[in-house]
Amino acid sequence: MSTSIGSPGGSTSPVGPSSDTSVGDLVKAMSADLSRLVRDEMQLAQVELSAKAKTAGVGIGAFGGAGMLAFYGGALLIATAVLGLALVLPAWLAALIVGVVVLAFAGVAALIGKKKVNEAAPAVPERTVASVKEDVAEIKESIAR
Repeated sequence: MSTSIGSPGGSTSPVGPSSDTSVGDLVKAMSADLSRLVRDEMQLAQVELSAKAKTAGVGIGAFGGAGMLAFYGGALLIATAVLGLALVLPAWLAALIVGVVVLAFAGVAALIGKKKVNEAAPAVPERTVASVKEDVAEIKESIAR
């Protein structure tokens, strides 16, 4: 009876010895399978890290937007103080309300940015690591047979 280990590409290769398979052929087949496995795992890691980087980029962009809104909100609050001191009439109250609203939007954008950055962390390809661990365990098991 011959056993086989499935590669990520879906093909199988014989592992167990048979009457017409030499040790050299088995080593060659194992080397090719291992090479294909490493390439496939590297591609999986690349895809997984790329997705995490995109999520982090959205979060960083939201932080940038929050910073800009906070800057404009601060500018409006300064304008409010000037108008309040100069007129002491409803014009400063309107500027104050606008400034507070802009800062509230900055706070919401900062919370969204923080959430997106936390979703992206840690920047470790978790599925790939788990898959490699499974592959190592399967190889160890087949060697023990």
